[in-house]
Amino acid sequence: CGCAVARPGLLCAGTVLPRMPTLLPCLAPALTLTLQLEADTDSEYSNLNINDVLGNYSLTLIDALDTLAVMGNSSEFQKAVKLVIDTVSFDKDSTVQVFEATIRVLGSLLSAHIIITDTKQPFGDMTIKDYDNELLHLAHDLAVRLLPAFENTKTGIPYPRVNLKKGVPPDSHNETCTAGAGSLLVEFGILSRLLGDSTFEWVARRAVKALWSLRSNNTGLLGNVVNIQTGHWVGKQSGLGAGSDSFYEYLLKSYILFGEKEDLEMFNSAYQNIQNHLRRGREACNEGEGDPPLYVNVNMYTGQLMNTWIDSLQAFFPGLQVLIGDVEDAICLHAFYYAIWKRYGALPERYNWQLQAPDVPFYPLRPELVESTYLLYQATKNPFYLHVGMDILQSLEKYTKAKCGYATLHHVVEKTKEDRMESFFLSETCKYLYLLFDEENPVHRSGNKFMFTTEGHVVSVDERFRSSLWEDILPAGEGSLKAKPSELKAANFSSNCNRVPDERRYLLPLKSNYMRQIDRMVGLI
Repeated sequence: CGCAVARPGLLCAGTVLPRMPTLLPCLAPALTLTLQLEADTDSEYSNLNINDVLGNYSLTLIDALDTLAVMGNSSEFQKAVKLVIDTVSFDKDSTVQVFEATIRVLGSLLSAHIIITDTKQPFGDMTIKDYDNELLHLAHDLAVRLLPAFENTKTGIPYPRVNLKKGVPPDSHNETCTAGAGSLLVEFGILSRLLGDSTFEWVARRAVKALWSLRSNNTGLLGNVVNIQTGHWVGKQSGLGAGSDSFYEYLLKSYILFGEKEDLEMFNSAYQNIQNHLRRGREACNEGEGDPPLYVNVNMYTGQLMNTWIDSLQAFFPGLQVLIGDVEDAICLHAFYYAIWKRYGALPERYNWQLQAPDVPFYPLRPELVESTYLLYQATKNPFYLHVGMDILQSLEKYTKAKCGYATLHHVVEKTKEDRMESFFLSETCKYLYLLFDEENPVHRSGNKFMFTTEGHVVSVDERFRSSLWEDILPAGEGSLKAKPSELKAANFSSNCNRVPDERRYLLPLKSNYMRQIDRMVGLI
């Protein structure tokens, strides 16, 4: 862009970015092959790390359903849905992670069902001839098979794994992570409200409340690993990455979807505690002296620094800050993760900010940075974020593309690959990239309001999800006081989206001296 070179700190209003290469020609055959490919996982049944995520139930096919709809490909969406209806069964002797099965499979089935039955059909004609709620029935069947995880726990916090046919394995561990146990409410709540059955929302909400009750009296923070029988914190690290991330995300998104005031109150309290104890660096993002703002891992009881690394999952947090209007702080944190991406052409799973080097060097095609880039562009309309998206897209094409898809990077420095493409690459990474460049997508233009689950599944923010038939049977303290949309606000009141004026749209979102400061922080300069 000529003017950006001639006048540093500016972006051209007329910048023309290359259109994102369409993913549709390769996506459809990839999905069609999924059933056969995943049937082969039976031979690796003893490999727990593979099996309890893949589940041997056509994970990638299911997880990518609404991506096809968002891309407007009705024929492939309809074909994929029929394939799921005709071939997928959860009556399997397969042990799965409750969390992964919920967000990847249950969430996608519910999203696709909502898309099919939406009378407005915002994505084009995604209806299925003679559709009889089969995806909803599949979702119900899966959720029932996950329910044993919530039984026989003294705290109400679920077991991390369950066998789809036999229930909780006899040798199951009593330890689970905060995110895994506390990020089930959106999917379980949608299912309950579609079915008119409180069971699923009740157990998920009980788990959230149980975790919330275990927070530190001193700091208000939660740890990352808990014993489900004793309520004792086994992992005392409090952070925004693996083990904790989506717990905070779902406090906010549960409120957005269901309007339960207690969810908003928990989120605002948690956000304030995060600001008080995890945030380091100068107070303001775009002004003042000191180090760039950064969220670190601390001891949940003392707030003392526990280590000097952050992980790639934390890159979701700027997007969450956008949703509550704390855009200025989101700009700074996003810039830090983008600087790491620029250095490696990917995000290492764990990065040591003190050593300026990866601690865990693989990159499994995670979507979190793309998600935050997309949401920041929606909030600011600053073309800088289109350039970020193009940079990410070109890196993926250059370093991760393989013959039959896109591959996990085994090492972000050496660029070696693994024979593995996580399902979230299609359900999230591709979807957010596509939406970043597709200004006219129905998600943006249809007049409908949509929210993305933590797995990137699109659900309509609908009045039917704001009413329930069972408020009188919920335990005391778990009843429903509906919050008004105006009550949603960031706990960090020093900044909100009103502080990003229109005249800044074509300036760099972060002043150039602060950009250089972050580049130095990650060893770019």
